[in-house]
Amino acid sequence: MTLQETLELHVKAAIKALFQAELESVEFQATRKEFAGDVTVVVFPMLRVVKGNPVVIGEQVGQYLLDNVELVKGFNVVKGFLNIEISDSYYLDFFTSIKGNDAYGFVDQKDDKAVMVEYSSPNTNKPLHLGHVRNVLLGYSVAEILKASGKKVYKTQIINDRGIHICKSMLAYQKFGQNETPTEDLKGDKLVGNYYVKFDKEYKSEISELMAQGQSEEDAKKNAPLLVEAQQMLLKWEAGDEDVVALWKKMNQWVYDGFDVTYKNIGVDFDTYYYESNTYLLGKEFVAEGLKTGVFEQDADGSVWCDLTEDGLDRKIVLRADGTAVYMTQDIGTAIQRIKDYPDVGGMVYTVGNEQDYHFKVLFLILKKLGFDWAKNLFHLSYGMVDLPSGKMKSREGTVVDADDLIQEMADTAEDISKELGKLEEYSEEEKQTLYKTIGLGALKYYILKVDPKKRILFDPKESIDFQGNTGPFIQYTYARIQSILRKANVDDIGASTSLSDHITLHEKEKQLIKQLEQFPVIIQNAAEQHSPALIANYTYDLVKDFNSFYQNVSILGADSDLEKNLRVALSKTVSQTIKNAFKVLGIEVPERM
Repeated sequence: MTLQETLELHVKAAIKALFQAELESVEFQATRKEFAGDVTVVVFPMLRVVKGNPVVIGEQVGQYLLDNVELVKGFNVVKGFLNIEISDSYYLDFFTSIKGNDAYGFVDQKDDKAVMVEYSSPNTNKPLHLGHVRNVLLGYSVAEILKASGKKVYKTQIINDRGIHICKSMLAYQKFGQNETPTEDLKGDKLVGNYYVKFDKEYKSEISELMAQGQSEEDAKKNAPLLVEAQQMLLKWEAGDEDVVALWKKMNQWVYDGFDVTYKNIGVDFDTYYYESNTYLLGKEFVAEGLKTGVFEQDADGSVWCDLTEDGLDRKIVLRADGTAVYMTQDIGTAIQRIKDYPDVGGMVYTVGNEQDYHFKVLFLILKKLGFDWAKNLFHLSYGMVDLPSGKMKSREGTVVDADDLIQEMADTAEDISKELGKLEEYSEEEKQTLYKTIGLGALKYYILKVDPKKRILFDPKESIDFQGNTGPFIQYTYARIQSILRKANVDDIGASTSLSDHITLHEKEKQLIKQLEQFPVIIQNAAEQHSPALIANYTYDLVKDFNSFYQNVSILGADSDLEKNLRVALSKTVSQTIKNAFKVLGIEVPERM
């Protein structure tokens, strides 16, 4: 039970004893720095059940707590705010209960029902870029946070491996590729991406020629021979043409091999993969089912729709007049297939950019109308775009920031800054390169994850690798500093039998650090509920700031007594373990030395 939960019970008991009234809940807030106290109870909401002056009520409740609750050692009332001081013994006993627990903050699996988290979901016509990086980091971190909160989690993606855009790369390769294959210097996803860009360049050239011959821009776009050929290729693919399917399989495999390298470099993984080529027909049987039950309606031209106007949305097409599936049909089928494949899944999280907000509102509503109970547990983890100082990215024009290049640039920037600081003289070259990658990736991940997912990000690589401020490297450096302290410390462990409260009076900086540590399990649960790694990132920064303030104001290894020294070393160790645990769910490594 947390301190607030404990105090809530006692405040309710006080109101019952003093005023014979029942409080539904108690409102708390952090005590303002100018007043004595650790927790503040807001008295004003109590006036709904207790009539009187809020200051007088606060005084009476405060006195009751002081007389009856051991952990309360003092109080003061400022207007309608009851500031409560908590005894050192409470914090020391709490600290004794968590120190040495390497999994502090994490909960063992407590739910039978699993959550499936979808992220990445790329197209097989180009490499992963900066936009994918935000998606992948968010999805992976949310999956890890849900796991830490006690959920069983499956990580998945749906790979968009079919369609006209895939045929564009295939056709360009067929025409201009001269049997080029991936090499050590050119990964398969980049090779295929180059031909997607090549198609666009040649296509635009054909449009210009047709317009010069007198066609309108609209007609030229439709009639350009390359596009017509790509459309014919798609029809051949759908008809199972042997040569087209063979080329499709070969080029897609190149892309998958390239993706695997990128995922490994970023440090993310998946439990299962779904492919659009396998799922795009899946939803059709459920559309047929929904037609019978009145969920869908058929227009005169044969197209099938779901009328969501009464729910405040539009009519949504789920089958074209020619009987072909649309994205919505595919997504309906994929969701249902996933539950068939994993019957223990009770909900899903879709990590997809905010331009698809409407699509997911419609999808979730249709699945509810089809009668699936789990549809109420679907969540769209919507996120904003990532911009660079130079502006928006466009994959067709080849101006995208490639994920692999970005990771390398982050490591190079970390190397430049580390050399300026000159702190790595004793490292071997291999150790240095590993550290540069750890710092660079940590900077990238933290910079992206510390921002609320819904907000757009302007990503500045240089700013992200600052060793001061709210950055990954600043937190990594603090972790490494604590490891240095622990290596120098020669202390005995504080045994559970040692009653610290009998021997130690806490310094205010020690108390603040323990108060911050106490919040970690709550932060994990809140982050899981809100699907927000930003809560954990910013909590970790606050913890690190509190540690640095403690480090500057309190002598750790030069403490007055062995017991104090042992406590401070144990406190430092627990802080470093909490940083490590927090960064683990963000997918960030912490170096032992920096």
